[in-house]
Amino acid sequence: MYIYCLSINIYLYLHRRSKIKAIMTITTKQVLKVLHVLSWIIFIGVCIEAGGSIFSAFYTLVINSYNARTFWVGNDLSALYAFDRGHFFAVTLFTSIASVLKACIFYLVIKILNDKNLNLSQPFSTEMRRFIITICCLAFGIGLFTAGGANYTDWLVKQGINMPDTQHLRLGGADVWFLMSVTLFIIAQIFKRGIEIQSENELTV
Repeated sequence: MYIYCLSINIYLYLHRRSKIKAIMTITTKQVLKVLHVLSWIIFIGVCIEAGGSIFSAFYTLVINSYNARTFWVGNDLSALYAFDRGHFFAVTLFTSIASVLKACIFYLVIKILNDKNLNLSQPFSTEMRRFIITICCLAFGIGLFTAGGANYTDWLVKQGINMPDTQHLRLGGADVWFLMSVTLFIIAQIFKRGIEIQSENELTV
């Protein structure tokens, strides 16, 4: 009787464990699908932001200078444009490049999620490490241009020019991008070591 009860308990435990594992597998697939959709939404958003910033700068500099009053997302850069067109071009260049780099990041995320040849059972691969390194470099670039744009804007304010807040110009959060870049670089080195160990094991076998 004792052995019978023990066998039933073992069966129920293993059955429950297999069900939990199956639920976790389904949940992971669902999370990846949700992240895929969110990546597309963010990618479209940053593309609109980058395109709008570039077009608005071109329209202001080439066609109609009055557009500086209602620059992209409602930023009033008329005081900056009146002060110097070169400074106006420099600020809009900082914002445009940062936006383009953000779009590149989410393009790569979508691309890796769409990659049918990606083997998630062996995540330590050269392709995955290259992906992480590329995202790391892009994040570092965003940090550089947002920090440069923010410092440049602060300098213009000190010259007595009325400027919008750096957050409104999409030039805030440089420290976050730098932190993200360092974190991804560390992860890339971990992946590099994982690839080396994986190669050593394959050679041993």
